[in-house]
Amino acid sequence: MRAISQDAAGPPDVLKVVETQRPDPGWGEILVRVHAAGVNPADWKTRELGVFANGATPPFTLGFDVAGVVEAVGAGVALFQVGDEVFGMPRFPHPAGAYAEYVAAPARHFAPRPKGLTHIQAGALPLASLTAWQALVDTADVRPGQRVLIHAAAGGVGHLAVQIAKARGAYVIGTASAAKHELVRSLGADELIDYRTQDFAEALRDVGVDVVLDAVGGPTPARSLRTLRPGGTLVSLLPLDDTFPVEEAQTAGVRAVFMLVEPDHAGLRGITSLVEDGSLRVIADEVFAFEDAALAHAWGETGRTTGKIVLALPTAAG
Repeated sequence: MRAISQDAAGPPDVLKVVETQRPDPGWGEILVRVHAAGVNPADWKTRELGVFANGATPPFTLGFDVAGVVEAVGAGVALFQVGDEVFGMPRFPHPAGAYAEYVAAPARHFAPRPKGLTHIQAGALPLASLTAWQALVDTADVRPGQRVLIHAAAGGVGHLAVQIAKARGAYVIGTASAAKHELVRSLGADELIDYRTQDFAEALRDVGVDVVLDAVGGPTPARSLRTLRPGGTLVSLLPLDDTFPVEEAQTAGVRAVFMLVEPDHAGLRGITSLVEDGSLRVIADEVFAFEDAALAHAWGETGRTTGKIVLALPTAAG
């Protein structure tokens, strides 16, 4: 099969198309013929550093988001059969090798492809939507009437988080550049703050929010504490470093946590329900040919994306 591989850490052009052995599904695994693979910040950061979270070093194949068709099933798999259309985020944060024509992974790291979505749309969903779901539903337990602040609300995770929070009955506040306000409002945001011209912490200091979802990092988590009501929750998608004011959070009675997304069959089912009832739509900002993975990474690193980036394999139509 063909795969996108890299032999060393470095810029996007280290990504090359190679011929490699097609995997076989093991016990409890399925083999998926990949039609589309999502591209995430975790991908280009891993490429640049040249190391996965589990210590794996080049040569390796990047990618976690998969949409495709079951080609074979391993022993003990009763959840899927050959020909089923699936999507998922296998093995994260360990290597999954989604930038390839075939992926073998645990069956319960996948779910049936949502009705009404193309492979490309489904390939854009797993990592970003599971991150938003696990942050807002599992970690923060967002409830009706709560005020939820979502940073980078037009981004890959953010645009899905806005919709998930809204589906939970929350009042949603998003930060985004002014040019993206109309889009984010169309996704359900009730209030928008232009982070380039407004200080969100000052704007919301006297309002108070119940939940903050931060995918920006830097000083943003610490500044977000000033917006939270006592008993509120800050969920950071980036590690809270030594500069984070832990004592200030404790004094304010605020919960601050770093959350790492995990493979989640039940979460994928919940996301599918929102897609199929019309509460959630995914935006694929740019679709690149499989062979153009380096260009996809270069575009992602500009920071100008809206929604998700997807690699389409030749089989990706429909």
